[in-house]
Amino acid sequence: MVELSTEIAGLSIDSPLIAAAGTAGYGTELASVDCLRGLGAVMTKSITLEPRGGNPPMRVVDLEAGMLNAVGLANVGLDAFVTDVAMHVRDLPIPAIPSIAGESINEYEQVAAAMQAMAFVKAVEVNVSCPNTDDGRAFSESPEQLRTLLVDLRRVFKRVGMIVKLPLDFAHPSVAAEVAIESGADALTLINTVPAMSIDVKSRKSRLGRWSGGASGPGIHPLAVRMVADVYRDIAGPAGVPIIGLGGVMRWQDAAEFILAGASAVGLGTALFVDPRRPRKILRGLQKWVRGQGCQSIEELVGAIEPC
Repeated sequence: MVELSTEIAGLSIDSPLIAAAGTAGYGTELASVDCLRGLGAVMTKSITLEPRGGNPPMRVVDLEAGMLNAVGLANVGLDAFVTDVAMHVRDLPIPAIPSIAGESINEYEQVAAAMQAMAFVKAVEVNVSCPNTDDGRAFSESPEQLRTLLVDLRRVFKRVGMIVKLPLDFAHPSVAAEVAIESGADALTLINTVPAMSIDVKSRKSRLGRWSGGASGPGIHPLAVRMVADVYRDIAGPAGVPIIGLGGVMRWQDAAEFILAGASAVGLGTALFVDPRRPRKILRGLQKWVRGQGCQSIEELVGAIEPC
């Protein structure tokens, strides 16, 4: 057997596969379907200070190369999470990584402080890149605002690892990553869904309940691989900061691409909607691949793409 365990933001996980935020509910929903087998950790849906009902339907539509969603960060809010949900998240068979979001630094800080107070929380993902709300990308699109937010959160997270989830950016792929790392990020998640639109040609209306949403699935995979590779080469690799590669992983080959590009772990999103058992299949494929590469550990292949 080869070693597939890895470490993200101080959290040791037995599998490099992580359920992406928003795709497994709070973790308990997916656990009831397939016991989270094959996964090393699960990200919860993004938790905000106040409850959010999300966007009107339709919230999810299929695409030829994936799916389009405009859920809008629907969640029960911090108070209900702490009193009604956290105990179930704590008892999951694999580590849970809460995702947090907010409309202001103060909101982020309050949610972060609650996560810091929960002993079972070892790492938190800070979502600054959601395309499905009017203000979901405000911090990631401003280096100054991003720095201010993360420096403040770093003061809150005294024992908790801080993972920062960034959006696709080909113009300056390493700028936000550099700001995040300089501000204390322990890991990065790259990328979030990509702003996109689908129109019903008969009704001449958006197929979603809002103007646009976020595309995920195989169609965005090559874009995500490129960004992971650029950020790993320019910033994260030299800084020793791990990356969670996220975007369009449906097969073990997709996960292997992320590993070679520089990801230490791989997020699964759309694949879990297609088949909740997909993580087990991908993990088996990765085991064979690592062995076939003559390696004892998947960590030996992180960033191991051959130069052109």
